[in-house]
Amino acid sequence: MADLDQSSEDVSVDTRDGNSQDIKVDFTEDEERLIARMYGLLGDRWPLIAGRIPGRTAQEIEKYWTSRYSNSE
Repeated sequence: MADLDQSSEDVSVDTRDGNSQDIKVDFTEDEERLIARMYGLLGDRWPLIAGRIPGRTAQEIEKYWTSRYSNSE
């Protein structure tokens, strides 16, 4: 994780009261590469992928992935 450059994505995260809230979640390039590699191995098993990235939730990673790659078809 030598690179300090960060990419960012805006994601919507559900709060405890069920409302949706837009927040900005920054992912490092290393995290982005790891997510892509893990997705290739595991598919959309977000909790397993999140378990490999400290401080990240399955929901954050899924929102990042779908916002970034769902429109690539």
